[in-house]
Amino acid sequence: MPAMAAATAGACVQVVFLKYDGRPHRSYPARLLGEDGAGTWLGVVAGTPARVDGTRETLREEPYVLLIPRDRWWTAMFNAPPRRTEIYCDVTTPATWNGPEVTVVDLDLDVRRRRWGDIERLDEDEFAEHRVRFGYPDEVVAQARAASQWLAQVLGDGTEPFATQFRPWLAQVSDGAASPAA
Repeated sequence: MPAMAAATAGACVQVVFLKYDGRPHRSYPARLLGEDGAGTWLGVVAGTPARVDGTRETLREEPYVLLIPRDRWWTAMFNAPPRRTEIYCDVTTPATWNGPEVTVVDLDLDVRRRRWGDIERLDEDEFAEHRVRFGYPDEVVAQARAASQWLAQVLGDGTEPFATQFRPWLAQVSDGAASPAA
């Protein structure tokens, strides 16, 4: 996270997810919680405004933390109860930081772990369709598929940060310690 290295905990970060053709997918403000060996942790409290599907405005219903790993082809959202999905991973391009904004390109594939332990790989049909429509290069396809397979394995085998490492970060937003950004 070179561009945010000087930022302090609590700083506002704008999270931007784009589709491969450059159109907006999701965006919302988050609070910088900190960094560790897994990457940069951002917090989102319930009631945070967001744009989804490009332009539709909504409010986040439950708190979560977003992990932005360094130089990896995924992001991970760790959700507070009662959300039935405990961890939701988007397969993305590696993040780019531009000051207080982090941007990733969503590559359609997703992997989630339900609270009861089921792990599901999602949206392979959307990935296949967009691969043709947007002309994903072979390297992007290979990286996306490898990330999806890796995530499906590690979400269930005790690998950190997916076992317990995320819990202290999630507690910071579940307890209301990080306020939503305007």
